[in-house]
Amino acid sequence: MTSILQPRECKVTKKPQKSYGFYLRIEKDTAGHLIRNVEKNSPAEKAGLKDGDRVLRVNGVFVDKEEHAQVVEIVKNSGNSVVLLVLDDASYQKAEKEGVNLEELGQKASTGQQQEQQSPPPMANGAITAVPQPQLCYLVKEENGYGFSLKTTEGQKGLFIVELSSQGAAAKAGVQNNDRLIEINGKNVENDTHEEVVKKVKKSENHVMFLLSNEETDHYYTSQKMVLSKESASLRLLPLKPRLIEIQKGKNGYGFYLRMEQNTSDHVIKDVDSGSSAAKAGLKDNDILVAVNGEQVDGLDHESVVGKIKHSEAKTTLLVVDKETDAMYKLAQISPFSYYYKAPDPTPAKMEERAELHTEQKVNHKPRICKMVKGPSGFGFSLNMIKNKPGLFINEVRNHGPADTAGVENNDFLVEVNGVNVMNESYDKVVARIQDSGDRLTLLVCSKDAYKYFQGQNIPITASMAD
Repeated sequence: MTSILQPRECKVTKKPQKSYGFYLRIEKDTAGHLIRNVEKNSPAEKAGLKDGDRVLRVNGVFVDKEEHAQVVEIVKNSGNSVVLLVLDDASYQKAEKEGVNLEELGQKASTGQQQEQQSPPPMANGAITAVPQPQLCYLVKEENGYGFSLKTTEGQKGLFIVELSSQGAAAKAGVQNNDRLIEINGKNVENDTHEEVVKKVKKSENHVMFLLSNEETDHYYTSQKMVLSKESASLRLLPLKPRLIEIQKGKNGYGFYLRMEQNTSDHVIKDVDSGSSAAKAGLKDNDILVAVNGEQVDGLDHESVVGKIKHSEAKTTLLVVDKETDAMYKLAQISPFSYYYKAPDPTPAKMEERAELHTEQKVNHKPRICKMVKGPSGFGFSLNMIKNKPGLFINEVRNHGPADTAGVENNDFLVEVNGVNVMNESYDKVVARIQDSGDRLTLLVCSKDAYKYFQGQNIPITASMAD
C-alpha cells in the first residue's frame, strides 16, 4: 500500500540576503507543514518544491510532528541552503488515512542526505528544541508486564527495545521499536549486561523511567560530539506535568502558607484558604513548590523562598507539582523546573548568516504588556470574537493611536485587562472592564500564533512571561 508514496528531497539554495521564494504555513483543518506560494523562477521552484507539499524533514531532522515555529526557525537558521524532504498533498493525505509511519518513510528516503550533511546543525543558538533529542518515557506496569523485550546488537553500545506490544505499557509511554536504552531511573546502563538491565527493571517494581535514544538522535549527537543525557531530553511524553499558577495578591495576601519539610527540604503549600486568590488560581494543599516567578527554589532556605513570594507586589507566578508528579520527576532524577524553564541545549557555534524565510509564523511567543492613555477618540482599537470560540481578538488598531503606540497589533489575542485575566469572560463583560478603566488602560496581549503555541503546550499565559 505504501509503495507509491515517494518523498522528494529538494535542496534549495538562495543568494545571500534573498529569499527562498516560498511560504511555510500551517492551515486550519489541514495537517502538516505546508509549502505555499512557490514563486516563479525562485530557488524553491527550481529545487522542485510544489504548492501543497508537506515538509517531513529539514536537514535530515524529522519535523512533521514538531511545533510549526520550531520548523520555521530551523529553516531560517540553515543559512543560504536547506534540504527539505517533502511529500505531495495527495500522498500525504493517503499516508495519514492509512496510518503510515511518516518518520520511517522519511528516514529511508533521506539516509543519503543524512550521511552527507553533518553540519550545520539544525539550530543556531540552543533556543530551538526541534533537533533530535533523547526521550524520557515513564512506564507503568500492567498485568502482562511492560510489553517489550531487550536485545544486544553486535558492535553497538547498549541494549535495544524489540518486540514492542502495540497496546502494552511501553508503547503507551511512547517507547518505539529499536529505541536504545541509555538510563533507567536516572542511572546510565549503556555498559550494563542484559541480565543487569533486566534486574534493574524488575527492581523498579510497578513503574520505571527510561531515557531512550534512536538511530537519528545517536547520529546527530555523535556528529556534533555531544553527550546524550537526561538534561538534553525531551519531556513531552511524560504523562504528569508541573502546573504554572499565577496568583493575584488579595487584601489579606495570597491566601496560603508555605512550610519546609525537614526530611525532604521540600517547600510545601499548606492551608490554602477557600475562596482566596490562591484557591481560585488552582493552588492545592500539599502542592510542592518548584519555582517562584521563574526562579528555582530547590536548595533555598524557607526565609529566602518566602522573601521571593513577598517581593512580588501585585501577583506571583508559582510552578508547583503534586506528590505523584514530584515522585515521577524524582524517579528520573531531574527537576520539574526543566519542563517550563528548560535550559538551552548545547550547540556548536552560531550560524554566520540567517536566512530570510517568507513566513507568516512568529517565533517569539512572549506576550506583551501594553499601557496606554485614552485619546480624543478613545483607545484606538476594537474587539472582535469568533462565534462559538473562546477568546477575544483585537482589530481596527488605528495608526498612531494610543493602542498602536503602546504596541498593540491587529489580530492580537487579549489575555488580561488591567491585570485581570479575561480569556474566559464574555464580550460584554470585557468591554465593560475597558470602559470602566477610565483614561488609563493596561492590556496583556499575544499574537494568535503565540496563543496557539501556549494552548498546544498547555502553558498558562501570564504577565510574568512578558519582557
